[in-house]
Amino acid sequence: MTDRPVITDDQRRAALQQRLLLDDTTGHSVIEVADAVVGLHATIPSTVHLSAWARGIADGPEPVEAALYRDRTVVKQLAMRRTLFVMSRPVLAEAVGAVGSRVAASERTNMLRDLRRSDDVSDPEAWLVAAHDAVLAEFGDGAAFSASELRKRLPDFDIEVMISPGKSYGGLSPLLPRMLNFMAAAGEVVRGPNDAAWHRSRPSWTAMATWLGEPLPHVDPHAGHIALVERWLRQYGPGTETDLVWWLGTTKSAVRKALAALDVREADLSNGVGYLLADDPLLDGAVDAVEPRALLLPTLDPATMGWKERDFYLGEHAPELFDRNGNGGQTAWWDGRIVGGWVLDDNGVRVVPLEDLSADAVASLNARAAELTDWLGDHRPTSSFPSPLMRRG
Repeated sequence: MTDRPVITDDQRRAALQQRLLLDDTTGHSVIEVADAVVGLHATIPSTVHLSAWARGIADGPEPVEAALYRDRTVVKQLAMRRTLFVMSRPVLAEAVGAVGSRVAASERTNMLRDLRRSDDVSDPEAWLVAAHDAVLAEFGDGAAFSASELRKRLPDFDIEVMISPGKSYGGLSPLLPRMLNFMAAAGEVVRGPNDAAWHRSRPSWTAMATWLGEPLPHVDPHAGHIALVERWLRQYGPGTETDLVWWLGTTKSAVRKALAALDVREADLSNGVGYLLADDPLLDGAVDAVEPRALLLPTLDPATMGWKERDFYLGEHAPELFDRNGNGGQTAWWDGRIVGGWVLDDNGVRVVPLEDLSADAVASLNARAAELTDWLGDHRPTSSFPSPLMRRG
């Protein structure tokens, strides 16, 4: 027997709805929404705006655009799991400190591997150092350039290398755009102005300190892990060690050291032992009753992708809503769990249930679909990771 408290799936779903992860109330700032999910997924540009809409930022895409490009209170950054996020400045510093060096090291290793196949580069290590310094020099006066513009400005470093030789998807690939990703992961450069509509990505790059108006604060890896694990537990908890390792894209050792530095408690979950912060009201069984809510979340929404072990909110719907690489598509939620998906066609947003639903659930989901159709107007954002349900339409 154990004296660990038992947290039921129903309690987890109720807590999920109370923490802005699935809260459909209005009036939140972009920073509040970004922090409530510890970073909005941004691999697909429209996901940032649709995730914000689902959490109460209803005045079109403008509030998110202003936060990103005018006020710069949130910033796009390659971070956890080598995924692009939109994060507030404090989370940005923590993410760069915790996992930035790990992502940057992976990028550097991959570039060196491919450079060693090139007949044009005799010293790959020296080439990387020189290219790095040349890119920083281009951004030294606060300038911003797209990757293609940077290639034209640095012709001596505009080389292509063979990637995935012998594979059908292999071929020549330019190195400078990859150098930008490497430097971004390290917190040196950042995606700046976007020369495209809100649901498309055509970024210019610039120096991080220039974009922020100040140097990015230094956070060491251990401190960064502690900060991010605490944020994740406060917003997503309870969760398992497996959830944390996956979400951070880090090691078990780093997660265990962070948990040891925090005041956490263990609890029994339906899928094993989970962790919560010691002041989490779930430990006392205190979960306020929440009215069922209908939500429509975009592809790769943070709530869909928040846990590695998803049965408590996903059930048996993964084959319909996730692609083969584990990317979650457009989902329909009712009462804290996924009950179907949605598609966008010529007539607007349409909900596709994957189970029998109550009349209230159907009516509420269809009402949200009508609201999203109005919000989108004539825009028709597309997804790079359509789920099987989305492919069928």
